[in-house]
Amino acid sequence: MRAIDLYSGIGGWTLGLELAGIEIVSSYEWWNKANKTHNINAKKNNQEINIRTLKLEDLPTGIDIVVGSPPCTQFSFSNRGGKGDMEDGLIDIKKFLDVIQYIKPKYWAMENVPRVSQIIAEEILPNGRLAEYRNLFSVNEVIDMSEYGVPQKRKRMIAGNFPFQLLDTYKSRLKSVSMGDIFNALYQDTPQDILYGVQIQKNDLTDNEHEDFLSDEELRINSDSKTMHPIYNKMSFPDPLEKPVRTITATCTRVSRESVIIEDIQKKGSYRRLSVRERGLLQGFPITYQYYGDSHAEKLKMIGNAIPPAFTYYLAHAMKETSIKEIPLLNEMGHKLSMPAERPKKTKPDSKGKTYPITRKFCAAIPNLRFGSGVRFDLSNSFDQDKNVNWKVSFFYGSSKKIIEIELSDGLLQEIKELKCWKSIEPKIDEIRFKICQRMENISPTELQNVWRHINQGITPHDVVDFLDKLSEDLYLSMSGFDIDSKVDIQNFVSLKTAKQSKKLETNSLMIIIGCIIGIIFNHTSPSTEKGTLCK
Repeated sequence: MRAIDLYSGIGGWTLGLELAGIEIVSSYEWWNKANKTHNINAKKNNQEINIRTLKLEDLPTGIDIVVGSPPCTQFSFSNRGGKGDMEDGLIDIKKFLDVIQYIKPKYWAMENVPRVSQIIAEEILPNGRLAEYRNLFSVNEVIDMSEYGVPQKRKRMIAGNFPFQLLDTYKSRLKSVSMGDIFNALYQDTPQDILYGVQIQKNDLTDNEHEDFLSDEELRINSDSKTMHPIYNKMSFPDPLEKPVRTITATCTRVSRESVIIEDIQKKGSYRRLSVRERGLLQGFPITYQYYGDSHAEKLKMIGNAIPPAFTYYLAHAMKETSIKEIPLLNEMGHKLSMPAERPKKTKPDSKGKTYPITRKFCAAIPNLRFGSGVRFDLSNSFDQDKNVNWKVSFFYGSSKKIIEIELSDGLLQEIKELKCWKSIEPKIDEIRFKICQRMENISPTELQNVWRHINQGITPHDVVDFLDKLSEDLYLSMSGFDIDSKVDIQNFVSLKTAKQSKKLETNSLMIIIGCIIGIIFNHTSPSTEKGTLCK
């Protein structure tokens, strides 16, 4: 069978199909570094091309299969707050489908982010923007590639026309592969690749330079973003080695929620991001595959944007209509792999920051005052037009789709003083006020910002968050023994101030009052300029 590969990237489709015995006649890709990586590994000579300008009459004839992965950026929830530019993204989808209409292959498949499945389902309806292509589709599914032996929980849309039910049966023969399985094989004296059944000499292992271990600050930011994000659900930290890894992305930083962070296998208690080689293996590329980017970031991008060949191999067999009993497993394919003679450029991994800009932003939820779905108290900084910094505690509630802020003002504190419980806790409030003044005495907003920028040493913003968190624990112990009348009074007050009857707000009403009290005291003693210190 003969195939073409549209939007071919670094060759995830090509490698899988060719290992399954399907000839790739031609591939089409515009990014020169990705195309170079594809060509050298696959021994091809494809030229870069903007597929949007591709003339249909220039396509090869006698093609049985068309595969490809149109750019997903415009459809990704991570692009422009999930909005992206769908009109622009549909240009590439339409071009792909124009090729299908023109070539009329026996089978075809398109891969993209899960969101595109719903977009296609809606747009192929009558009067939809893809209505003219409706009869081309027999498959529009979102699959988890870890179910096909890929060591990564990578959910992707697969749409097209091919024997999907046959592909689905292959899962029963394939075992789940964890991140730890991949790494245990990689770090043998002779590095192993258990997906493809191949091994190489240690001096042939490329792109496995490890980044600096994360600093304490980077660890804290990563941990908070995953386990205590103000809006999104909780994630594991560090990432567990005993499971398939989370989705490998094209871009991430040393301190992002998307970054996969592991405890180093060879140095317990130290944490780092994944190397280029580790990412490639987890993305289902063989240990022999080489990445010809000019920078660390380029290599991460090309791997993160690729489709795992460990999956396309089995999809190719479904297109060949191979029965479940006859399909050779991928780990028997090592004999078909060879390492390119040209070694890639050695690129330097990212390193931890030394200093940061004057307006470096900070925002962290106070652990005991974070209630999920965006309901939380957090400490953050902001800047005026002259770049003067202000630090304050804020209270947000609502839902992840509509967050509302309640101003923590002296006026709100006066209203809280009308609660039935106030007289009994007033001595404790005075104690908390004293502790805040004592702790923050002589620390100006700029001095706190300079520590955050790594200009000076001293109390960090995270130290302040932990300090306020401890105060919330202390105040809770003083208030937890209230009688029913006081608790109902507090619940009614919170419901009234938020103008919302909510189980989450009702359940956490006591802690919300505590957060308001602590936040108001902190904010009242925090000036917006250098005219005073954080404690008046």
